[in-house]
Amino acid sequence: MTFRQQLFIPNKRAYITGLRRPSVDCIICAIINDDPAVSNLTIWKNSTVAACANLYPYNAGHLLLYPLRHIKDPRELTDEESKQMHTLLRHSLDRLDSVYHPEGYNVGYNIGEASGASIEHLHQHIVPRYPRELGFVDITAGAKIIIEDPNVTLTRLREAFVDLNF
Repeated sequence: MTFRQQLFIPNKRAYITGLRRPSVDCIICAIINDDPAVSNLTIWKNSTVAACANLYPYNAGHLLLYPLRHIKDPRELTDEESKQMHTLLRHSLDRLDSVYHPEGYNVGYNIGEASGASIEHLHQHIVPRYPRELGFVDITAGAKIIIEDPNVTLTRLREAFVDLNF
């Protein structure tokens, strides 16, 4: 199947173009510092890494994992940060499996503007994937319907992460 249009998240256009983007130097750093100018969807964090729900998800359960230190490229991660990012990834997948029961995942970094990165602070996406994701509206209207509010994702996953400690 060939799509005539890109998948579109309606609320994100104003964010990317800066119309509704908070006036902070770095959104992830603002989240880490509990800045009231940004939506804080933090699910879990320790002294090195954190996980949050994506404010503009591609699917229910879409997470962002990031180091607390502001860096732009995974090659800048210290060995300890790299280890903790991977450990958080493993635990996140386990918890997403138990809460959402996806049948697959897209996991990765967008590095640089040409890749679609809209935030410079290094962050890894975990996008749960489900069979038959495309429905009537997706195919005929070229629009993606998100079936869960990110605040619901936040609540569900905070519960799932409550016992995580490393």
